[in-house]
Amino acid sequence: MAQPIELKLPPRDAKRELLKRLEEAPAEHAAALLDSYELLQKMHEQGVFSLVRGVLGATGTITEAASAGANSTEAIRAMRNAILLGKMLGSIDPELLGNITASVGETLGDVKTLPARPPGLFALLRTFASRDMRYLLGMAQSFAARVVSRLKK
Repeated sequence: MAQPIELKLPPRDAKRELLKRLEEAPAEHAAALLDSYELLQKMHEQGVFSLVRGVLGATGTITEAASAGANSTEAIRAMRNAILLGKMLGSIDPELLGNITASVGETLGDVKTLPARPPGLFALLRTFASRDMRYLLGMAQSFAARVVSRLKK
């Protein structure tokens, strides 16, 4: 019958391995170390370390100020409104919103002054009588009616 072969490995010395890697590191990573030293010096010259020390020392004060500001009625409303606006934008078809933004850009994009002559009354009436304008007015009327019905609840 076969006999198992005993495997005896010497105990591993993790500390010695780390020290060996540390001794070899400057030669292997000389360029990276030099760049790191240069970066550290520039950060020191710009006062980054002083700033970080100050922020870390004033962590309690900063946290208190931030929480007091976030606990205000205005901040709570702003956060709720931001969530609602995000939901609203998520519910709009991107193609429709793209068309709206393109139309706004085409209409108002390069306007710096008013046109020399405003449209006449009959030109406005002809525009309001057009099919496209009636669609737009119908959408505006439907939107206004829905807003009013929600305000009444």
